[in-house]
Amino acid sequence: MASRLASRLLLRRRPTAIISILRSCSHVRHFSTQLLEGVHRYSKPTRGRNLLSNALPYQLWSRSFASENGDLVEAVVPFMGESVTDGTIANFLKKPGDRVEADEPIAQIETDKVTIDVASPEAGVIEKFIASEGDTVTPGTKVAVISKSAIPNEAHVSPPEETSQKEAPPPPPAEKDKVEEKSPKVEPVKKQEPKLTTPPLKSSPSEPQLPPKERERRVPMPRLRKRIANRLKDSQNTFAMLTTFNEVDMTNMMKLRSDYKDKFVEKHGVKLGLMSCFVKAAVSALQNQPVVNAVIDGDDIIYRDYIDISVAVGTSKGLVVPVIRDTDRMNFADIEKGINNLAKKANSGALSIDEMAGGTFTISNGGVYGSLISTPIINPPQSSILGMHSIVQRPMVVDGKIVARPMMYLALTYDHRLVDGREAVLFLRRIKDVVEDPRRLLLDI
Repeated sequence: MASRLASRLLLRRRPTAIISILRSCSHVRHFSTQLLEGVHRYSKPTRGRNLLSNALPYQLWSRSFASENGDLVEAVVPFMGESVTDGTIANFLKKPGDRVEADEPIAQIETDKVTIDVASPEAGVIEKFIASEGDTVTPGTKVAVISKSAIPNEAHVSPPEETSQKEAPPPPPAEKDKVEEKSPKVEPVKKQEPKLTTPPLKSSPSEPQLPPKERERRVPMPRLRKRIANRLKDSQNTFAMLTTFNEVDMTNMMKLRSDYKDKFVEKHGVKLGLMSCFVKAAVSALQNQPVVNAVIDGDDIIYRDYIDISVAVGTSKGLVVPVIRDTDRMNFADIEKGINNLAKKANSGALSIDEMAGGTFTISNGGVYGSLISTPIINPPQSSILGMHSIVQRPMVVDGKIVARPMMYLALTYDHRLVDGREAVLFLRRIKDVVEDPRRLLLDI
């Protein structure tokens, strides 16, 4: 009946009457949309636009639920990066009832590469968390509901009142338990005797017993650790890895640091460390042996005319490898500042995906943990990695005499499909020469 009446009105070009009829008939939603499209087609242009923008029923039906005064807002998972599709909620930084400010982190999401914060969109009080720790979430997933007008004190005071009311009823059963405990006290000996006789039977066998399962702990592997494990295994399966070693006398480099460390800090505001010295030495070696800075891509070899060195940093959540860009254009101070900045971000979990992508060569310093010698694994898709180790006083023959010198072992792991032994040895030899005599960097010899 409504459809016939609306059709007649449509022929008379009376759209206002059509809207009133369609609003009163909630069972003809699909037909109303078609008629309104017809109204837009047959009525005047300006009038048709007003009708569609102000009175379309399907626009009202598609609105998401919200409070009448807009008091509640939702915190959602932000964009994680082009190569990251999902993550795991590692922990919540706040609790329901806590006061949060705008853009204040309330939760941390662990991805394959970095840790991302979920920030509060508005200032207010956390009403509840929609997700739980350990849940896998994607960008746009709702994490928490925040009330802009709630008072933190009320939110904190209300739970204890509810818990006290809930804990009030249990006392009667507790009294019953006391009454029940009083009655069996008459026969304590009969119940305790069998318990005393059972332990000797368990301890009597002389066979070795395995540790009980109660002393084992099973926890899920973090996403970052999974990513590290997959990349290391892929590296072993892809590259034809070979490692060559050499040793470096650190006497001159350590003397250089001790002579100019105070003036260096006074001028540049950072300390002169060993890592910047080895980065400059690696830059010189990569310029002399460009194939070590290259990479295999299918049937092609890509030679890079830039040098972005990745520095391995160990954190509580795993090993991360941030990148120092354009190290061939940096001096010692710039490199030290870049390393310090990236190390602070790595320890606080503030590294971005862009800061860990695109390196051409990696340096890993296992000597800070006391490692004497090791064979580092290539960081894909790079073709080589330099391993530094601890400095140890060892007897060395110098000018025919045995003297104690601070020595360090160096290890270069490279992809033997691309880099031959000659280039690898010359590369490592160049680093040895530059570190043992830093004047070579100044004279470029």
